[in-house]
Amino acid sequence: MTRLAPARSGESPRPDGADLPAPVIPWEFGVDPLPQTGQLAARLRRVLGLALALERPEPAVDELIAALDAAERALADRVPPDPAPRVGDAVDGDGRVYVGHARDIGGFNPCFPEYEISVDGDQASGTVTFPVVYEGPPGIVHGGFLALFFDCVIQHHNCEVGQSGKTVELALRYRRPTPLLRRLRFTLTRAVEATRIHSTGQLLDGDVVLCEARMEAVRADRSKLPAVSPRRLGA
Repeated sequence: MTRLAPARSGESPRPDGADLPAPVIPWEFGVDPLPQTGQLAARLRRVLGLALALERPEPAVDELIAALDAAERALADRVPPDPAPRVGDAVDGDGRVYVGHARDIGGFNPCFPEYEISVDGDQASGTVTFPVVYEGPPGIVHGGFLALFFDCVIQHHNCEVGQSGKTVELALRYRRPTPLLRRLRFTLTRAVEATRIHSTGQLLDGDVVLCEARMEAVRADRSKLPAVSPRRLGA
């Protein structure tokens, strides 16, 4: 997944009296995923897509199920007993580490789509290819995954320019069926008004609009974010 550098905005004084754009500080909340987790997510997504296309039971799937059962038993003893994240009042508790969801969620969680995005201030664009695991009608992306996709890329855009917050409204208009396994492009536009961030997006196949999205988020105060526990490497 490719993420290009965010645009710069704001102004700061230069010694010669001219104004120089000040760097934007991207929104960060949570720890980075482990490299292993990213490798696992990509494989799970690809293998499940293959399994969905099988005509008959295969021994390789039985072997994979047995291996996953063994891994589940082994990993169950390596995670904290409390499944709640160590965030806010629970930062010093016995919960699990919280992996940041500001961007690139599909890079470590196979339930989320992967995409490439380029951010230029209040504009962003990118590409996405939906694999078979996101199928609804035959050969078509399930509409619920399109909603998930737009929520991810719009919040990714918000986080890159340093102004983000919780989604309060997301509305989609399905213009055309969205095909699987085809490289599609998307465009995003955002505007900030007081405490709200308003975003719109389009998903396109060439010049054909497949889906349109409108989202509103609360503009959060970075200084009021709850504490997040780092990884406990000695645990």
